[in-house]
Amino acid sequence: MPSIAIRLKGVAKVYRRSHLGRSTQTVAVSDLDLEVAVGEVFGLLGLNGSGKTTTIKIILGLQSATQGTVEVLGRPMPDLETLAKIGYMPEAACLNPALSGREALRLFAALSRIPSAQREKRVDQMLERVGMASGADQRIAEYSKGMLQRISLAQALIHEPELVIMDEPVTGLDPLAIKEVRALVLWLKARGKTVLFSSHDISEVEQVCDRIGILSRGKLARVMRHDEWAGRPGGLEDAFAGAVARADGVGELRLA
Repeated sequence: MPSIAIRLKGVAKVYRRSHLGRSTQTVAVSDLDLEVAVGEVFGLLGLNGSGKTTTIKIILGLQSATQGTVEVLGRPMPDLETLAKIGYMPEAACLNPALSGREALRLFAALSRIPSAQREKRVDQMLERVGMASGADQRIAEYSKGMLQRISLAQALIHEPELVIMDEPVTGLDPLAIKEVRALVLWLKARGKTVLFSSHDISEVEQVCDRIGILSRGKLARVMRHDEWAGRPGGLEDAFAGAVARADGVGELRLA
């Protein structure tokens, strides 16, 4: 078992587009060096457009890096054997609205090659775990945002992965649901799982993460340990504000 779950070295991603004979390029991620230890909860923190989702897609092999190397669980990515050990929860749940929650989990359990004799029991256990047993037989088209997030979490965990990756897991959730996601992350950590999640919600990141990486305009501006922000005035919020730069053309408030 490797001691490093995720290792990125010199990773960059450049999007190139051509239109009416003109070529443009956008640098989404640049010179990214990052390591996440096995059993660690690591948060990628950044403003919208900072490169968080691109970084996650590169780690998963959903996008290829323009340059650099990516290793996950000791193997270069993309790698099918490694992907079978990863649970992924995207920011927007990609679920068939015509299915019920139970049917969706059965599908993901089959795709994850869980033996048929164990499949139904695993589905029932996961529905209970994410609090969706009572809504399991409703069509996904009828689900609220919170219910969609719960089923999306369930599909990410159905095969008991070693590494769980979540992209903005609390976006759009109410305070109670956010508290429950936080409890789930800590539960995964207690079971020795590695968790990587992205967010721009500082209060959530600082409560559950062992370390965080702050992305700004596609570059890793800073990496911090929990003891570097815990109990300090301003904490992680001040560190974040000092490390990032807006890329949306909006200027700072001038209150003097």
